[in-house]
Amino acid sequence: MAVTIIDVAREANVSPSTVSRVISDSPRISEKTKRKVRQVMDRLNYHPNFQARNLAAKRTRTIGVIMSHSTSLAFQNPFFPEVIRGICTSAHANQYGMYLSTGGNEKEIYQEVKSMVQSKKVDGIILLYSKVNDPTLTFLKEVDFPFTMVGRPYQYEEEITYIDNDNRKIAYELVKYLVQLGHQHIAFVGGNLDYVVSLDRLEGYKSAHIDLNLTYKEEYIIHTQNQSPNDFDSIRTLIHLDVPPTALIAHDDSVAYEIIRHLEELSIRVPDDLSIVSFNNHALSAFVKPPLTTVDISIFQLGLEAANYLFEKMNRTQAPIKSRFVSTTLIERQSTKSLTKDTMKG
Repeated sequence: MAVTIIDVAREANVSPSTVSRVISDSPRISEKTKRKVRQVMDRLNYHPNFQARNLAAKRTRTIGVIMSHSTSLAFQNPFFPEVIRGICTSAHANQYGMYLSTGGNEKEIYQEVKSMVQSKKVDGIILLYSKVNDPTLTFLKEVDFPFTMVGRPYQYEEEITYIDNDNRKIAYELVKYLVQLGHQHIAFVGGNLDYVVSLDRLEGYKSAHIDLNLTYKEEYIIHTQNQSPNDFDSIRTLIHLDVPPTALIAHDDSVAYEIIRHLEELSIRVPDDLSIVSFNNHALSAFVKPPLTTVDISIFQLGLEAANYLFEKMNRTQAPIKSRFVSTTLIERQSTKSLTKDTMKG
């Protein structure tokens, strides 16, 4: 016969409510009593029924984590495992599990989130993306369900708790960095413009061109889908312009790897013929050939703080709206070259 909480209470000579408080680690119970009750639980091989306890407390002890693509596509990008590692760290500390979305498109993601909320499958949700006119975000806000975002919201920015990088500033600073290396013709391979991160980085790129008196050229702009510049022709067209770029900013390290592969097929050498900088600082970026100059955007920290913000909202009904930009660091490696030094040598 299964051991019950009453059996533990009788053996420890305490009330069943005291055992319950020990299980929930209540500060109202002394450490001496906690040790005694836990020793009895171990001796009797008693395991609390957390599912029943959560049901009684009207909590699932689970958070939903929503990606912009299906899991099969998302995990091809090293960003997602790292940001989820940050979320897991916070979830573990708060004794919570995770429910990963599996929707493959916007409609499926919306329906899945709606089901999570209405069926009470999760206590809160983290969106790992920020999309233009996203129905999922609008739904969560309308039903007043606890959620946070990794990414600056396209709408309701002052009303939503989020964590992000200052993507406009980073892109601006990357252009400035390349100009300091002597580059005047700088291309930009950006992400899908349905996402705010892509819009912000493009805006930073454009602003830098205005402030630094560079000539902005539409033919220097390429936009990718799903983080990958599959259109080899767009790279070839870029390289064969009458005035080709001497430097290029890639939306993501994974995109940069593929660009370098395309350039090799065109006999274009990095950085001798074209300098490349990127975002994210994936683990492989130090080992590709050439090692990639990239911005470390603190991916783990993004996930950790998004989860910390969510637990605060779940535990405090009137938790204030918060937003913050996580710090970033430019990691200089061998994919960029100074044209100024070459000029000085000549």
